[in-house]
Order: sequence, then C-alpha cells, then structure tokens
Amino acid sequence: MKVPQPSPHASPGEAFLRVDEAAEYLGLSPHTLYVWRHRRKGPPSFRMGPRGRVMYRRTALDAWIHEQERADSRSNLALSPLAASPQRRNPDA
Repeated sequence: MKVPQPSPHASPGEAFLRVDEAAEYLGLSPHTLYVWRHRRKGPPSFRMGPRGRVMYRRTALDAWIHEQERADSRSNLALSPLAASPQRRNPDA
C-alpha cells in the first residue's frame, strides 16, 4: 500500500496520533482499534518511543479510509451487483 507523504505544513504533533486520537479521528472506540491491532486488521499502526506507545500515522489512516471506500460496493459502483447486466438462462441447456 502506498502511503501519502505528510503535508509539508503538518507539524510533527499532527502527523502521528495516539490510539485515543486515532479512534476519535475515525469515529471508533479505542477498544475497537486495540482489538483490530490484536487481530492484525484495521489501519496500520506501530510502536514508537521508549515506552512502545502504539501510534498511527495520519496519512496511513487517510489511505486506509480510502481503501475501505474503494472496497465497499455501495461506494464503488464498479463493485455494485446492481450495476451488472442481468443474467439470462439458456433455454437450450
């Protein structure tokens, strides 16, 4: 997955989010992010610093959100079963 580079105007404090900040950014609970991390699902995260705090890169969260939108048939018309042409039965079969 290609992760967009942070904006040159973003401060270091805005580039990385703690679990509680990432959860708020995504509209989820911190518990959900911890469970997803344990199951190796959800947005990419990593440990940073001497205490090994779990962190999320804001650009990685945005890329993950974009992936979710593209994978959802309600957001991506190319994946929608309603966009497919109807299948017809072959009367000779």
